Amino acid sequence: MLQAILLALVAMLGNAEYLFGTCLLSRPLVMGTLTGIVLGDISMGVTLGATLELAFMGAFSVGASIPPEMISGTVLGTAFAITTGTGAEAALALGLPIASLVLIFKNLSMVFILPMFVHKADKYAAVGNYKGVERMHLLGGFFGVNLIIGVIVGVSFYLGSPVIQGILDMIPAWVQKGLELTMGLLPAIGFGLLMQMIMNKNVACFFFLGFALSTYLKIPVTGIAIFGAIVAIVLVQIKNQNKHAVETAGVSEGDEDDDF
Repeated sequence: MLQAILLALVAMLGNAEYLFGTCLLSRPLVMGTLTGIVLGDISMGVTLGATLELAFMGAFSVGASIPPEMISGTVLGTAFAITTGTGAEAALALGLPIASLVLIFKNLSMVFILPMFVHKADKYAAVGNYKGVERMHLLGGFFGVNLIIGVIVGVSFYLGSPVIQGILDMIPAWVQKGLELTMGLLPAIGFGLLMQMIMNKNVACFFFLGFALSTYLKIPVTGIAIFGAIVAIVLVQIKNQNKHAVETAGVSEGDEDDDF
């Protein structure tokens, strides 16, 4: 019971963006680590969190599209994998469908519960009561999203993985297959959106340089990141030196004109 309560609090902490802002506490690496701390296996929590981080890498809201609820999926997937002594396969097998299932409850709360606080905030805003608006924002985030996710995670862990697995088995196979394919595409979509924002002719060469270092020289990602940081520092230094030279030349020319 105590572990179930603590895991519920971990999930609520991950959903506390209404209180702390977008602080990335919700990422699987953080949630997996905290879950490992609660269950007394930090190394496994970090390992499973990193594995689920890859699966949920593209899990960001894009417009009206809301990704699966990765917090509950990470906490429960990691918790069940640790308590049953299984590995990352179990965490993925449970975490991904749990995240998709909990998303339904999260959407229901946003449709039926959260609007009540929003309308109340509108009334406070109409009379200039900004403290009331702030209060409704925090209460809406807590009761409309945070508490619901915490209760789901706590009750699910208390009931145990067999019960949750039985509920998941009730979902038709074609629905589970669709959810699995969708989750597989999310990282690719996330990378694609990121590249669309940053990729241009000035940085494309560095992308292909990293690809070549990884493919042909077999350098690990950490090594490539170190090389990238060094190259970035060198380029910034060169740019600053050129800028300083131009400014110095401009001052010199101005002095000569003034003397003339």
